[in-house]
Amino acid sequence: MERYGYIRVSAKDQNPERQFLAMQEQKIKQKNIYLDKMSGKSFARPQYLQMLKRVKKGDVIIVKSIDRLGRDYEEILEQWRKITKEIGADIQVIDMPLLNTNTPMEI
Repeated sequence: MERYGYIRVSAKDQNPERQFLAMQEQKIKQKNIYLDKMSGKSFARPQYLQMLKRVKKGDVIIVKSIDRLGRDYEEILEQWRKITKEIGADIQVIDMPLLNTNTPMEI
């Protein structure tokens, strides 16, 4: 099982440092952290696509917050389905653990 971190900022002049620190706290290897500096409207982002090529069943993709994954609700749902159902990987959202697919739900 590998753990991957995905970081996105909307503009080239925005600072991704806060997200990098969050990935370090999660003990993600530097080589497994992917950064895109572009809008979240589309998932046609070079580093995101590169990360998806490496992710396998049982791996985990970690994002600081859900809006770092994307901005379009329908697209996020489609990517979520692709990652969890087609690939068989889990997603962990640091700022909203309720969304994590790698922890059992307690009722």
